[in-house]
Amino acid sequence: MSRQKQIWMAVSFIMVLHVAVALCAEPILTVGDFSRVNTGEILPRHWEPLTFKKIKAHTTYNMVEDQGRTVIKAYSKASASGLIRKIGIDVKKYPIIQWQWKITDINKKTDVTQKSGDDYPARIYVAFEYNPDEAGVWEKTRFETARLIYGQYPPATVVTYIWANRVPKGTRIPNPYINQVMMIAVQSGDDKVGTWVTEERNIYQDYVDSFGHPPPMTSGVAIMTDSDNTEGTSTAFYGDIIFKSTSGSSIQ
Repeated sequence: MSRQKQIWMAVSFIMVLHVAVALCAEPILTVGDFSRVNTGEILPRHWEPLTFKKIKAHTTYNMVEDQGRTVIKAYSKASASGLIRKIGIDVKKYPIIQWQWKITDINKKTDVTQKSGDDYPARIYVAFEYNPDEAGVWEKTRFETARLIYGQYPPATVVTYIWANRVPKGTRIPNPYINQVMMIAVQSGDDKVGTWVTEERNIYQDYVDSFGHPPPMTSGVAIMTDSDNTEGTSTAFYGDIIFKSTSGSSIQ
């Protein structure tokens, strides 16, 4: 099974346990509260490893201090694994995702169009639930088969924010492994290497632009730094991840 398909299924496994936060009235939902974790702790609360059976070399993730706050440091050497949190969010109510990240180098071999180049120093996954009530006959058959094999439905779609190496910022392209995973290059190149960057995206609009219809609930959020396909090395740092409402109201 390909790595992307394993990611696809791994996100589905957490759906049975996901925390439904859609009814919360708070203007901010903190998904990755990394800055409150003590350095030296293995993992932040609610987050768990995302590994793949066919990939023996795993990316290492550690809680470290950087510029006076606790963040996640990821180091990959011809390896791939991630960290994932099970959480359900109604992105119509909380359409803005904000996070901070920093990389120390660019993998020159990455290529958004090729499976052999599907490595990035940093990426954020937002996975969305499968809704059988809105599926066609073929889609229902495919997802029911997956449920019988793996015990849970896989996510229907995934939006992935990547730090690319050469494509223009804003490039939107399907993952070379799975079309239902849409990649968006929010950073590209080495202009900001070594600098903390705060990103803010309208995940609701990014989903609509990517798939042509409103998004369902999320099923999980993940981070990953990988270099297994290109057999390179990458180091990245991840700060807090939050979802926000727009002026305290839902998208109409």
